[in-house]
Order: sequence, then C-alpha cells, then structure tokens
Amino acid sequence: MTTAINLLDFDLEGLVAWCGQLGEKRFRATQLFRWIHQKGVSDFAQMSDLAKSLREKLAGVAVVEPLPVVSQHMSADGTIKWLFDVGDGNAVETVFIPETDRGTLCVSSQAGCAVGCRFCSTGHQGFSRNLTTGEIMAQLWFAEHFLRKHLQTDERVISNVVMMGMGEPLQNYGALVPALRTMLDDHGYGLSRRRVTVSTSGVVPMMDRLSQDCAVALAVSLHAPNDVLRDHLVPLNRKYPLAELMQACQRYLDFAPRDFITFEYCMLDGVNDQPEHARQLIELVRTSGKGAWCKFNLIPFNPFPASGLKRSSNAVVQEFGRLLNEAGIVTTVRKTRGDDIDAACGQLAGDVKDRTRVEQRIVLQRKADTALKATDEGVRGS
Repeated sequence: MTTAINLLDFDLEGLVAWCGQLGEKRFRATQLFRWIHQKGVSDFAQMSDLAKSLREKLAGVAVVEPLPVVSQHMSADGTIKWLFDVGDGNAVETVFIPETDRGTLCVSSQAGCAVGCRFCSTGHQGFSRNLTTGEIMAQLWFAEHFLRKHLQTDERVISNVVMMGMGEPLQNYGALVPALRTMLDDHGYGLSRRRVTVSTSGVVPMMDRLSQDCAVALAVSLHAPNDVLRDHLVPLNRKYPLAELMQACQRYLDFAPRDFITFEYCMLDGVNDQPEHARQLIELVRTSGKGAWCKFNLIPFNPFPASGLKRSSNAVVQEFGRLLNEAGIVTTVRKTRGDDIDAACGQLAGDVKDRTRVEQRIVLQRKADTALKATDEGVRGS
C-alpha cells in the first residue's frame, strides 16, 4: 500500500511539480496551496473551487496531516505553548507570543538538538532526529488557524516567525528552506523576509548557503566574547570559531533583508556577564565590521537544575547593556515571556528520545570543569 503524501511537505514550486505528475496545471497547484495555508483546510472535499476530478485524485494519494497536540498551556501573559507528537517517543514544543503590534510564533526544527549549549534545556535532552518540512510547517499551520478560531478573526494572527524553538535550524537545512519559502509565499502566509528569523549557533557554511537560497533575518547565538569561553558554552565554536563566524555575518549582511545581524547573549551569573566581557564584545564588534552592523539582545537566563548555572541579577544585566549602548551598539534586554509555563527562551525541552548519550557527555564535562577549577585554584594558591 502506497503511503499518502503529506502536502505540508511542499513549498509552492514543489507542489506545482507534484501536481504536474498528476497531470494538473500550475494554477491548480496554486489553488490547492491557498486552500491549505491561507484557509487552513485539510479536507479536499471542502476545497470547492478545485475540479471534482482533482479532489478525487487527491483523496487517494495525498493528505494534509497536522501534528497531534499532546498538550496546550496558556500563560497569564497570553503566551501559549503547544507540545506536538512527532512519533517514536519524540515531542517538540512551539510557542506563540502575543504583543500589541505583532504575534510571534517560535518554531522548532529538530527533535532535540545536537549542539549542546551549556545553558539550553533543549540541548541537555540530547538529539533524536531532524523534523521534516511538513512537521515544521504543521506547527505554523496549526497555530495560525487555531488562533484565528480562538480569537474569532479572519485576519492573519501570526505576523512574525522565529526559528528559535528546539533544534539548530541550519543543521536541518534541506527541510528548513522549503518551510521558509512557504512562510514567505504570498499564496501561503505572505510573511516579510524581515519578519522571519532564523537563529543559529553559528553553522558557517549553511549561513552562506542561506544568504543565497532564502535570505531572511538572521540571529546568531553568541553568548561569549572570546573563543575560550565560547568553546565551553557553545561547543560548535570549536569547529567555527569567532573569527570565522564574524566573517560569515559580514558576508550575510550583503543579502539580508535587514542592515544588521542580531546577536543573542544569554546572561549567566559570573560566567559571561562581567564588565570585562562587555569590553571584549565591544572590541569584537569594532574589529569585525564598520558602523552599526549588529544589535545585541541580552537574554535573562532561565535556570534549570541540570545546567549548574545561575541568572545574572537585573542590575548586572542593565549595567552590561549600558556599557554596550554607550559604545554605540544598540542593545536591548529581552522581556521574559511565558516562564510560568516553561515557554521562555532556553526552556523548551519537549520530550526527546536521545540518540547522542548527552547525559553521559555532560557528566564527563562536569568532571573536567571541576578538575580544571581545582587546578586553577591550586596554581593561584602556590
């Protein structure tokens, strides 16, 4: 028995090609694409302006298959978090953040994450697999049409999408790009390139490819001003160190829809939040590019037991931001949203069947950290 094709897996050009195999013309694929994404219809029988013959063909070979919702939590501040079942014991989280001038959806790209950043709850769960394009799109498809019904509106609710949920998007490049194109397509969600953001921990070759294939807004998870500290906090830095990452950011700017790169910086008490770290960041920015080419978003750390880390105090965060702003670097402090439902930045953990033995690696890293600290203390005491 042939498995039905999930039409959420296709961007418009992919759907045109697939419909062509059924003997259907481009305009039929466009109609179908609109029914799926603009109207949120999954039942082919309800797609009234499609030829009956096409509807009958589709019923036998295709589906519009959303992800099963495991749970839904609504925060006191209006934030909504969904847990979606992606099979084989894995579940991913998606978060909607309402604001007065926008509605932002935070979308996952992987079940877990293989990057393993010290301060990220997702990374501590390990990695299971990449999501398909259809699984990425199913998050937006469900959220947009659920929210329209929930808010009793026919207008578009989600104005911004950030690929900042579970996973490193650029390590799932093949599935990511068709999803981005569907988000941007006027026959799909019609989002501006400025309002779709891909967040990366610094996969340099894929940053270059994205600039050519689908240049949307870019956010880089920086979190440290030097290679020694970033190697520790963001292990990917050992493969693509800061000098390479900064050069890639400069190359991306030539194609980006905005004239700046956003750097995300999670504030960790006593680790990366001291004035000397701010001064190193200022020097890094000044030597890497000219003018106001980047912005910083300081993120209050959301503690979880396995991290062994603490949140910087508000006073320290404000002072850190002041130093950057006074140096001419636009810096904001991210407002924590949805922390009462574990939906804030760095808290998305879902439920992942880890294939990377991350817990064992964390134990070994902790032992190495302890040994290094003891050695440092011994040197200082001698």
